[in-house]
Amino acid sequence: MKKYKHLIFDLDHTLWDFDRNSSIALEEIYSELGLFERGVIEFSTFLTKYKQVNEKCWADYRDGKLEKEMLRTIRFNKTLQEFGIADDALIETMSDLYLSKSPRKPHLIEGADEALKYLKEKYFLHILTNGFVEIQEIKMNSSGLSQYFTHVIASEHAGAKKPHPQAFNYTLSQISASIDECIMIGDNPEADIKGAVNIGMDTIYFNRDGNYTKEVESTYQITQLKELLVIF
Repeated sequence: MKKYKHLIFDLDHTLWDFDRNSSIALEEIYSELGLFERGVIEFSTFLTKYKQVNEKCWADYRDGKLEKEMLRTIRFNKTLQEFGIADDALIETMSDLYLSKSPRKPHLIEGADEALKYLKEKYFLHILTNGFVEIQEIKMNSSGLSQYFTHVIASEHAGAKKPHPQAFNYTLSQISASIDECIMIGDNPEADIKGAVNIGMDTIYFNRDGNYTKEVESTYQITQLKELLVIF
């Protein structure tokens, strides 16, 4: 194995349990804003619709088809449209509540703390995320992740989102490292893995589905974070 010095992690879905934290926040919002009384009869249906819409909106954001401010509200607008609700004030309130609640939820992906405690003793650890700048610090502090990382770099700082090479090259400049000293660890085959591979960086694909796949070109592939203790 190469003598790596720097491990670069994605944040959402890789370390910070986005699905769990988001779902808890959305259920609180569903209750507080009385969406049942507005005709959204089941929270589970609302959550499924929101996830579908949000995933598409984030893909458009990564591709430069959607601006940050628009993403924040359009995902709730499109979700509520599925239930025949058109209410601009409600949409703004939902967006504000979500951005306040969700990043303050503390849940991490299973094995994150154990792996990071071990790795911090041996390597410099960094975050590279496409998430919003002002939200990432809240997530890091609320979840206890801040203690492990030397740099937290949002793609907004880089002026380009993963998988664009600029996001990775900017990160290298900020952490004062060469490509061969680094390895990228993330769950997104396109943004995290292909983006790093395209600049010649080694990668670890966190395949949370649990099935090894040859479709993703990566140096290593794991299904649980505790496997990092074996690799390193």
